[in-house]
Amino acid sequence: MFSGLSALVIEDVADDGEAVRVTARTRDVTVPCPVCGVSTAKVHGFHHRTVADVPVDGRRVVVRVRVRRLVCPVLGCRRQTFREQIPGLLERHQRRTTRLTGQASKAVKELCGRAAARLTRWLATPVSYATALRLLRRIPTPTVRIPRVIGVDDFALRRRHRYATIIINTETGQLIDVLPDREAATLETWLRGKKGIEVVRRDGSATYAEAIRRALPDAVQVSDRWHLFRNLYDKVLAEVRAHASCWATVNPPRPGGVREQTTRERWHKIHGLLGQGVGLLDCSRRLGLALNTVKRYARIPEPTAERIAPQYRPTLVAPYRDHLRTRRATEPGVPVLQLFREIKELGYSGSLNLLHRYLNQGRAEGDRPVTTPRRATRLLLTHPEHLRTKETALLKALTAACPEMTELARLIQEFAELLTPAAGNDTRLTEWITAVRAADLPHLQTFCNGLELDRAAVDAGLTLPYHNGRTEGVNTRTKRIMRRMHGRAGFDLLRHRILLQ
Repeated sequence: MFSGLSALVIEDVADDGEAVRVTARTRDVTVPCPVCGVSTAKVHGFHHRTVADVPVDGRRVVVRVRVRRLVCPVLGCRRQTFREQIPGLLERHQRRTTRLTGQASKAVKELCGRAAARLTRWLATPVSYATALRLLRRIPTPTVRIPRVIGVDDFALRRRHRYATIIINTETGQLIDVLPDREAATLETWLRGKKGIEVVRRDGSATYAEAIRRALPDAVQVSDRWHLFRNLYDKVLAEVRAHASCWATVNPPRPGGVREQTTRERWHKIHGLLGQGVGLLDCSRRLGLALNTVKRYARIPEPTAERIAPQYRPTLVAPYRDHLRTRRATEPGVPVLQLFREIKELGYSGSLNLLHRYLNQGRAEGDRPVTTPRRATRLLLTHPEHLRTKETALLKALTAACPEMTELARLIQEFAELLTPAAGNDTRLTEWITAVRAADLPHLQTFCNGLELDRAAVDAGLTLPYHNGRTEGVNTRTKRIMRRMHGRAGFDLLRHRILLQ
């Protein structure tokens, strides 16, 4: 039970109900002087220390230890007397044994201040939140060597205001360091002199790219493939919205809502001012809109139909939809009661009210109502093997709506094939960019302009096997820690705890 106290001589153990009290003393052995190192066992006096040990049966353990004050035998030594220490059991000036401090440090490492203080109360090893923070700061951060391949990413300390940077070992996922901001000078200072770094994995940040180029001109910068595909999504969504007047006619039109009406009115206002020779910046000031919003509407040849597609559950009427559609097409004025009798004979077991709702919702006229630009974009960017049969049919109809949509679908498929790293992808990327330049897809051409600005890193990302997955995983855990400590500590404590994860 008290094996951790084997360095002491236990003289008495008493149980007072709330705590177990142990009386002990140090062993009669020689101890080296902390200054000159000469061993001595000559006792000058005694001193008592009261410390806490790990609990037993849910009760606190209090140890009262008698330690010796010894006399140094060397004349002229700066320490004529000294108090003996107990290595491995007690540290200087501590009120807890080493093993109890280790257990409390585990809880503090996971929960930090007040949460750790609440937990330790239930574990019969109570500490205050201030003590918990002191224990946390005393835990040494692991020493890591600078690896050959690193990953760099940022996370928000306060969204849209303050950001920090994490640096990890891309090959093992081990966290290396946390920087207080995402400025180029900060990252450059950290990287400078670290000649062992050969490859740096990053997102499309121009700030990081410049810092790496100045600090490690010989290192290979690798752009993350996920961020490339995410940037492609934004441009494809803009193209889909620009051609909404084409693919929105795939299904019969449905009444638009307030959002569609507002979009149409805003489009007419902007194009009316542009037709009068008013500039983009002046348009934004007159209409009270952001400049980017005005630019987006200026690129759209027709106002988009931002219609929400209602999601219907399967009903008892669905198996007889083809019969209802044929009857209403051949005889538009056929009574609903007559249709009810006909499908009853075919095996329909539902009610007349259900049939009324089905027809009033217009579900018998079309396969699906008009979809939304975001859903159409998702269908374009999803692997064909992961689409359901009805989604494949809808995608085929959308891409056949106009030549630009057909070309867009083909270009997306070709770029998706480049995201599997392989030799020669850089040459294929050049061919893909040439094909985009020849197509009438201005938003996708803007995406190509961004690729050309960071072409060396993009080529490395499409040909080398390195990826940013481990960096994003560490970043996710870092954000979880940051949210727990939000508003309760400064960056130094946050960095210390992140490095301990």
